[in-house]
Amino acid sequence: MGAGHVHKLYRHASSPVHRLPPHCKIAAAFCFVVVVVCTPREALWAFALYALLLAAVAATARVPAGFVLRRLLIEVPFVAFALLMPFVAQGERVHVLGLALSENGLWGAWNILAKGTLGVAASVLLAATTELRSLLLGLQRLRMPSLLVEIASFMLRYGDVVTDEMRRMRIARESRGFTARGVRDWGVLAKSAGALFIRSYERGERVHLAMVSRGYTGTMPVIDEVTASRAQWAQSAALPLAALAVCLTALLTF
Repeated sequence: MGAGHVHKLYRHASSPVHRLPPHCKIAAAFCFVVVVVCTPREALWAFALYALLLAAVAATARVPAGFVLRRLLIEVPFVAFALLMPFVAQGERVHVLGLALSENGLWGAWNILAKGTLGVAASVLLAATTELRSLLLGLQRLRMPSLLVEIASFMLRYGDVVTDEMRRMRIARESRGFTARGVRDWGVLAKSAGALFIRSYERGERVHLAMVSRGYTGTMPVIDEVTASRAQWAQSAALPLAALAVCLTALLTF
């Protein structure tokens, strides 16, 4: 299975979390996110405990806090949307710093920020402790449809190829004196995007023909078979089970 290179989200280390089988970590992260989503938004203390659980996992995996925080910037668009909710949502208004804000909007914004941040943080820790190739093997082990796994494999393998093609096209434009300054230059950029699509499509056809000529029948061979012991499953289940205990307590409280 492809994508053997190390991705930028991965942080090489020798820790108990890194050594866990990939499908165990994927299942644990998924279950943790489901538990977080099911938690009542009014249980503020529960989300604080979830954050502490993730911090414990990061410490065990030797992933610095700054590494995780920098990669949380991917959720900035969702943060911007959440910040608008108190101003546009309907319902009873409350005054905060002289501003009339919707109470439902405030709770909705908190719900998005808290659960979204915890979900992204869990995903970042999963990616930081698991190589791309191992992630794909883990998804295959969890019986994810093979077609989706193959699409993800090719996307990861040839993502750098397409990015490098974009870089060469940008250099070619700049060498001819082109600099995007406004709306008038959008036409050139649109033509470049179209040319990139055609080149990627043609490259995909050539790759497919090369694979068929080498005996490809629609499924990729599994090079390594990943397995997990009961002890490894138990270690992976520690995070979602602890989160489940917090969630059940919060549900009983509210």
